[in-house]
Amino acid sequence: MAELKTKQTNANVIEFINSFADTDQKRKDSFALLKLMQDFTGFEPRMWGLTMIGFGIYHYKSERSAQEGDWPIVGFSPRKAAISLYVYSGISEHEYLLEDLGKFKMGKACIYVKKLSDINQEVLKQLMKATIDFLNAKYGKNKA
Repeated sequence: MAELKTKQTNANVIEFINSFADTDQKRKDSFALLKLMQDFTGFEPRMWGLTMIGFGIYHYKSERSAQEGDWPIVGFSPRKAAISLYVYSGISEHEYLLEDLGKFKMGKACIYVKKLSDINQEVLKQLMKATIDFLNAKYGKNKA
């Protein structure tokens, strides 16, 4: 089994945003997301791999393979093309939450937004709550 490349690190989140976010708007949105996700989850932001900011940890075991590991409960990354939001469970029961989110594109495991003002932050919180509840039910209570 291949080892997971994306693991929690001790890199400085603030330094990462300041050096990686390629526009003033993306930096501003990243700091706003940092505050929103930290306040909402109660977890401190931590770097995961080289480019992902995560909040909390859950331990998963794949139902389709022998793979297992730790992963952030929710998170984001200020990538060049768009901000990647890791806040969605992907299960069909939660699809209705996307209806009022705003302007975004959907990836396989994340939501892409150009800027934070394109989406409804209250709906973003609902997405995070649904995802956190789902992960707690499936994998047990999350940890910091």
